[in-house]
Amino acid sequence: MSEVRFHGRGGQGVVTTSKILANAFARTGQFGASFPMFGFERRGAPVTAFGRFSDKPVREKTQIYNPDILVVLDPSQRDSELVFKGLKPGGMMLLNDSADTLSVSHENLKKVGIIDANKIALEEIGLPIPNTVIAGAFAKMSGLLDIEPCCEALQDYFSGKKLAANIVCTKRGFEEVKIYEM
Repeated sequence: MSEVRFHGRGGQGVVTTSKILANAFARTGQFGASFPMFGFERRGAPVTAFGRFSDKPVREKTQIYNPDILVVLDPSQRDSELVFKGLKPGGMMLLNDSADTLSVSHENLKKVGIIDANKIALEEIGLPIPNTVIAGAFAKMSGLLDIEPCCEALQDYFSGKKLAANIVCTKRGFEEVKIYEM
């Protein structure tokens, strides 16, 4: 089972990202569970979401204290102790950041993916909502999913022109993420 903790701010699509990925895993015959943890429910407030993905049914719905993978949608949180808390040795991190060089380090990180998801989202949908870009980048960096189920999962969240634009975002995330081995 892969346990993923998502960090960001309200309005970035943190919860939706975890839902899209759980949906994508289900489309491959695997299992996924997604659930949020909210403090203050308002735009800009810190948001954490959790995802468990496995080839066996996922029954546990508790917070993830020892993630295998960190997904950080808000670049200002990249150095936060809370983000890295409990990261398992050999862990991975996907970071939405405009810097295209490795700007994070932690003793337990094995792999880091960096993508300017806000820029891609602005170019494709006109809003700095990085969630669908991050879904594609997650698939590439983690190696747990192909791009097709991620794009198919978007059909449950978008339609028409929004669906088409978000599929482009997801594909660009998959193609443009820079991956660093530690």
